[in-house]
Amino acid sequence: MKKGGVITEAADRRVGHPATRGRVIELLAQGPATAAALSEELGLSPAGVRRHLDAMYAEGLVSAREQVIRGPRGRGRPAKVFSLTDTARDGLGRHAYDGLATAALRWIAERGGEREVAAFAAAQIASLEQRCEDAVRDSGDDPLARAEALAEALTAQGYAASASTIATGGQLCQHHCPVAHVAAEFPQLCEAETEVIGRLVGTHVQRLATIAHGDGVCTTHIPPKMARPGAPPPGGAPAPAGRTELVQIHDGVTMRTDS
Repeated sequence: MKKGGVITEAADRRVGHPATRGRVIELLAQGPATAAALSEELGLSPAGVRRHLDAMYAEGLVSAREQVIRGPRGRGRPAKVFSLTDTARDGLGRHAYDGLATAALRWIAERGGEREVAAFAAAQIASLEQRCEDAVRDSGDDPLARAEALAEALTAQGYAASASTIATGGQLCQHHCPVAHVAAEFPQLCEAETEVIGRLVGTHVQRLATIAHGDGVCTTHIPPKMARPGAPPPGGAPAPAGRTELVQIHDGVTMRTDS
């Protein structure tokens, strides 16, 4: 049924789409993708992948939007980017105990208040912190390097995480949240996780988006490591004598001060 570990077009037609659909869901669980990108991963033609995506769209398993193109656009309409819906995420078995977990947190909130809910969230996320500590500890002191190590550790724990460098530092993205539905009612879970990310990367971080609040990906901004006063800027000349330029990045805004 497979050739070289890849589902062939002929096999795909014979068995129907359960096998391919499962692989599509697995790939989209790692983040949105176009039909062309999925076809490369699956070894099927774009037309064959679109047949599955069209059926999944009709069943409410995927959503579609036009791909954002920065810079000059070529001819034709932009490609569509497909994402999993909550219905498809539920089908992955991630939220089998959501109802029980939500009921338990409601019970804690009614009897102990918000503080007890926060304490419970911190206790639950502490085990994740312990599992990721070793991997991050060996990556040095740079927050961005530690974020990359943390992304690998989180992926091993099922979070489908990735880290990248951006103009204002870096960002950690988590494409899978095991407690998204529970966290939608109890944001203390997200807050506890953000605190753990900050401790593990060794700097203050800012959560920009969460799956629990309806975003496609949990995104955390990580500021770069601050340079020592008087140190030469990366790739540039040393600061003039008697003049120190301090560069601070706060909420995406760069501020420069002279002394």
